Order: sequence, then structure tokens, then C-alpha cells
Amino acid sequence: MQNAAFVLIGLGILALVGWSIPVFFMESAIPLVVRIAVGVVGVGILILIGIAIRDRLTKDKGDDFKEVER
Repeated sequence: MQNAAFVLIGLGILALVGWSIPVFFMESAIPLVVRIAVGVVGVGILILIGIAIRDRLTKDKGDDFKEVER
């Protein structure tokens, strides 16, 4: 049940971000420097999330105690 809640929260966040990104980057009232900075920060966050997921998956493959009960 907890995983379903996380999926729903994630989908909601993705919908809000997906809707707001074009509006934010097309708004002429926001200075270009701020739009570029926000884009760079967003790309950096995505890279860090990708690295964390990759590290987590490679760590699980090397786990020798998969059959031990926790």
C-alpha cells in the first residue's frame, strides 16, 4: 500500500512539473539568467537521481545475503 502511495505522489508531482515547465521557460517576464539557472539545477538533480538509482541497483546485484530473512 505504501508503494502505491509513493507512485501516486510521484505521478502527481510529474504532472505538475510537466505542466509548469513550458509555462516557466516561455514566460518573458522571468529573466533569461534565472531560466537558465533553473534549467541547470533541474538537469543536475536529474543526474544525481540517475546516479543514485544506478548505484542502488548495482549494490543489490552484489548483495550476498538475499536469502537471509530481515
